[in-house]
Amino acid sequence: MNSISDIEKEELKGKRVLLRAGLDVPLDAHGEVADLFRVRRAAESIVFLKERGAKVIVLSHIGRDPKESNEPVFRALKRELPLFFVPDILGQAAKDAVAAMREGDVILLENLRRDPGEAANDEVFARALAAFGDIYVDDAFSVAHRAHASIVGIPKFLPSYAGLLLSEELVHLSFAREPQSPSITILGGAKFETKAPLISLLLERYDHVFVAGALANDVLKAQGYEVGISLISKELPSKAVLEHSHFISPVDVTVESTDKQARVKGIQEVHKGDRIVDIGPDSVAKIAPLISGAKHILWNGPTGLYEGGYTTYTHQIARLIAGAVEKGALSAIGGGDTIAAIEESGVGEKNLGFLSTGGGAMLEYLLKGTLPGIEALG
Repeated sequence: MNSISDIEKEELKGKRVLLRAGLDVPLDAHGEVADLFRVRRAAESIVFLKERGAKVIVLSHIGRDPKESNEPVFRALKRELPLFFVPDILGQAAKDAVAAMREGDVILLENLRRDPGEAANDEVFARALAAFGDIYVDDAFSVAHRAHASIVGIPKFLPSYAGLLLSEELVHLSFAREPQSPSITILGGAKFETKAPLISLLLERYDHVFVAGALANDVLKAQGYEVGISLISKELPSKAVLEHSHFISPVDVTVESTDKQARVKGIQEVHKGDRIVDIGPDSVAKIAPLISGAKHILWNGPTGLYEGGYTTYTHQIARLIAGAVEKGALSAIGGGDTIAAIEESGVGEKNLGFLSTGGGAMLEYLLKGTLPGIEALG
């Protein structure tokens, strides 16, 4: 797989570069980008190409509703570099904008998912997009697990390269698939049935695998504990997982009781009306020395209900990881809520090792070692 860093500067000058960026970002109540992490990372490849005189046409999507617009993303990206927004994809406005581009210009087209051909990986749609460019660059690791037209379709028609961000993601996550010992994984989130194969793999490759978030509810239920009205997956952990010597589960939890008050309880003290919303301090204390002594740390998913404001123990783990990184540990951290929670913790991004822009893409790559978007680049 070739990277844009392998292309000679003079070969980019004046070329039209279709760059697929991962700019699917959350918006706040005012319709502005709420988290700039992906925006900052996406800007790196765009600036690299711009400075080499390329004409950069940025492709991206936002949200699940096709009616959503990339305009807020444009406003956020404009803080990083000068560019133009074209509220069109394949129409005359887009064609005119591309035709008028000068060396070093950057334009952002409208939300790709406004056209059903994107998610359907329609060849006609992919070919029409490809007609805008001389070169294709995939820098959208966060959606590299989606076989969509802008990810796997365009490379069939143009010379294709990985962007700086995508290349960096693959280096760090390749290391995470073969961690140095001692190592620890912290895995949050929900839907055990979708994560069961990965958990089995991680148990073989990591010395310690600690499960938090809603996944921990599944573990506690499978262990025979009361979990009240907590979120539970369709599938519970198997005996082989629960009894694996590398597997670690919480020893205490934070619950919301029927009086809507949050309190910490031992795992044997949860009542039928309780809802588990986070782990507890004893659980953090249990894994603290394992994090501190680790040479490799992998983390995906907050320990608790991030959207409910339960971030105390996620923040504590971020601080523990920062301490381990300071001593030389390698780390890879991903998941949108995880990154957002870390930013609120006050721990600087540079102190935490590698922060991935992927959530689901990160987990799928860890499991399979490849993704449709990577395969498409050859």
